[in-house]
Amino acid sequence: MKRSRTTALLLMSAAPLLFTACQKEETVQVKEGLYTSVEACSEATGDPSACRTAFATAQQQSADAAPKYASKEECAKEYPAEQCVQQHTSAGTSFIGPMMMGFFMSQMLNSGRGAVAAPPAAQPAFKDNANGWAKPAGTGGLNTGSGIGAGKAGLAPVTSEPNRAVTASRGGFGARSGGRSNSVGG
Repeated sequence: MKRSRTTALLLMSAAPLLFTACQKEETVQVKEGLYTSVEACSEATGDPSACRTAFATAQQQSADAAPKYASKEECAKEYPAEQCVQQHTSAGTSFIGPMMMGFFMSQMLNSGRGAVAAPPAAQPAFKDNANGWAKPAGTGGLNTGSGIGAGKAGLAPVTSEPNRAVTASRGGFGARSGGRSNSVGG
């Protein structure tokens, strides 16, 4: 009698965990893209307000995140000469670096309701001589640790095509097994 009672209590205590594991979680989509203007972003995403906010955020980060060079000639080796200008970081340090030529914006969307789940994240984007794009690397997104002369050290390449919204889905628990067959034995 005691053994069956202990087994019943054990099964009852595990039941909530089993039910929670079997619940379907909502799918979260990450909508992201590289844009050269607020207008191009608005056209691709249909959300002019988020585009303006993302552009303003990227513009504020631009000088802190930009590659830093000691001279315009050094900058012009990697970026078009007309983009290489004198800039000032938020700390007041002066340097030569490329101007922000675009911005990278990503939004997390709650696909169950279609509503935006979080405000857009934005970073400045820089275009080099080879028409390659890069954004600040790392979690903070700012290239403040790199001193003058560090160049592209704090940047990560971006493979996104400019002015096109790219959507990637991220599934919750059971997203992979949802496509499997339920037949048994072959």
